[in-house]
Amino acid sequence: MILFWLLPLALIVVLGYYLYRNYGHGDLRTRRLLDWLHEPQAHPTWAVQAKARCNAAPFSLPTSGYIGYLWGDSFRPGHHHQGLDFFGGEAVGVTPVYAAYAGYLTRQPDWKSSLIIRIPDDPLHPGRQIWTYYTHLADAQGNSLISSDFPPGSSELPLEAGRLLGYQGNYSGDPGSPVGVHLHFSIVLDDGQGGYLNELNIQNTLDPSAYLGLPLNASQNPDQVPVCQ
Repeated sequence: MILFWLLPLALIVVLGYYLYRNYGHGDLRTRRLLDWLHEPQAHPTWAVQAKARCNAAPFSLPTSGYIGYLWGDSFRPGHHHQGLDFFGGEAVGVTPVYAAYAGYLTRQPDWKSSLIIRIPDDPLHPGRQIWTYYTHLADAQGNSLISSDFPPGSSELPLEAGRLLGYQGNYSGDPGSPVGVHLHFSIVLDDGQGGYLNELNIQNTLDPSAYLGLPLNASQNPDQVPVCQ
C-alpha cells in the first residue's frame, strides 16, 4: 500500500525537478526581461555596453542592452537557445550592432536581417575556424537595418572588430509576429568544408562565456544578471 502512494509521489518530484531545471530559469529571465523592457532606466546595472571587453576576453560585446536569454535557455520542450539575446531597450533601428571580432563577412542574397562572419582562427582554439552570427537586424515588415556597406549577396568582406553592422530590429519572418527589439548573437561551428553548420541546432554552436568573459551558460548561471568574470 505504501508503495502504491510512493510511486506517484516520486514521479511528481522528478517531473517537478525536470520542469524547474529546464524551464524555470528561462521564466525568471523572462520576468526580469519584462521589467527591463518596461523601464530600462530603472535597471542600469543590468545593461552591457557595446564594444566593451571583459578583462582578457577575445570578443568585445556586439551591442548594448540587457542579455535577456543565455546560451542553453529553454523555452519549450526539446528546445535550447543556441545563442544570446541582447535587448537594447530602445525602438527599432536605434541600438547599434558591431562586429565582436575581426573576420570575413557574408550576407546571403535572401537575408533581410542576418549576417555571418567567418573567423579563420578561433582565438581560444588556434587552428579551428568558427563563425559569428547576427540576426534580427530588420523591422517587423522585413525592412533591413543592416549597414549599406553589406548589401545582399556580400561575400567574404574583410572587417575589423568594432565595425558597425547595423541596428537592432524585431524581424521574425512574419510581419504579424515581431520578436521584440533585440540582437540574437551566436558562435557557430565550421562544417569542416569551409562552411558553417545549421545555427538552429545548439549542438552546432559554442558556449559564448569564455569568448565574452561573462557567465552566459544558462545551466551555470541560472539566476544572475551576467557580469564580467
